[in-house]
Amino acid sequence: MAKAHSVFFCQNCGAQSPKWIGRCPACGEWNTYLEEFIKKETPRESSMGEIKAGKKYVPVSIDKISKGIEERMDTGTAELNRVLGGGLVPGSLVLIGGEPGIGKSTLMLQVALRFKKRKILYVTGEESDQQIKMRADRIGASNPECMILTETNTQNIFRFLEQIEPDVLVIDSIQTLYTERIDSSPGSISQIRECAAELQRYAKLTDTPVILIGHITKDGMLAGPKVLEHMVDTVLQFEGDRHYGFRILRSVKNRFGSTSELGIFEMTDKGLREISNPSEILISQRDEDVSGVAIAATIEGQRPMLVETQALVGSAAYGTPQRSATGFDVKRLNMLLAVLEKRAGFKLGIKDVFLNIAGGIRVDDPAIDLAIISSVMSSNADIPIPQHYCFAGEVGLSGEIRAVNRIEQRVAEADKLGFEKVFVSTYARKSIDKKKYKAEIVFVRKIEDLIKALFA
Repeated sequence: MAKAHSVFFCQNCGAQSPKWIGRCPACGEWNTYLEEFIKKETPRESSMGEIKAGKKYVPVSIDKISKGIEERMDTGTAELNRVLGGGLVPGSLVLIGGEPGIGKSTLMLQVALRFKKRKILYVTGEESDQQIKMRADRIGASNPECMILTETNTQNIFRFLEQIEPDVLVIDSIQTLYTERIDSSPGSISQIRECAAELQRYAKLTDTPVILIGHITKDGMLAGPKVLEHMVDTVLQFEGDRHYGFRILRSVKNRFGSTSELGIFEMTDKGLREISNPSEILISQRDEDVSGVAIAATIEGQRPMLVETQALVGSAAYGTPQRSATGFDVKRLNMLLAVLEKRAGFKLGIKDVFLNIAGGIRVDDPAIDLAIISSVMSSNADIPIPQHYCFAGEVGLSGEIRAVNRIEQRVAEADKLGFEKVFVSTYARKSIDKKKYKAEIVFVRKIEDLIKALFA
């Protein structure tokens, strides 16, 4: 018989202690330790006794290991394939997290219904099969090879896996599963860790890709122990603003691809729609020019995008100037404002400055600096920037405009969308062939050159 013993786990970071502690020494949170009972497995027991691996592992010289051919599975969703690095890798464990109601289950159900010539098992512990059918009808997709299982016990799930032998397994969600080997309740630290370990062993032994849907905490982190992110091969973050219809799928960790890629979707009444050209959506169409608006050419992963930066500069009504930024780092905004005041003579120390990246997305690309200072100067002087102007450059502390990487892709994207002028750094002159583009390339060396070109 297996003996059970109690361990105290921090529900915030997953740290454990043999006794209760008021303040967690790992994450510093108070009153997060809860007692959980763990039943240690005896040699006779097995968490995956029903699964026949059929493999025998022995030490092998690295020179004798064949490389093989990496065959990725096409998910039927181009944006998801982009974020994964080309598709699902056999035997991989993928974790996708996001806020409640953001569309995680809808996205994974769409993926399950769009798989071609693959047997899919969709295990749900949060919804009934009738609810899944209603969502599938709303999406308007069907796949006879997609099977739905409403189960939360991992031992029962593995029995069905042995019978069905699916090509892809989807778990919605990892927080609802429980194993009989652990006496604690579903969603606890020990249950999440043990269930994920069992699914990881199944994925590696059978070469079946497993997709896990996970919840996030109030701080925006994936719920459960941090070791959960170390166990999986890929961690995807599904994010978006509830007030906007756009959803962004980011890769936080990827052992089989780049972590700088992102996929963009739009939530509609018929599910999630892929956005192949996000630049046309992230740029507002106006009948007349307004001050405080500038277009920036950014790059996310391998994809160039044009985003709209909006700035509002006004007098500080309460004596203390406010600095607010949505979709951009506030500290970097303060640095750019200090450069404008020191190098260009703009007196912004006594004025409120509000910055917004349109579309509800967040941008960390330094190439957006040039568009931000242009929008701030435009709002401060109340002089509009023409809609057909685009900016791509990094601003240094000395006021110089620095070159950014992959400038040709940025200019080509702006030229494709019909922009007439693209402002870039003088130091990128060698990287750009002006004859290839219809748009006029304007080279600027310092902020003073930019001011003369815009407001002279």
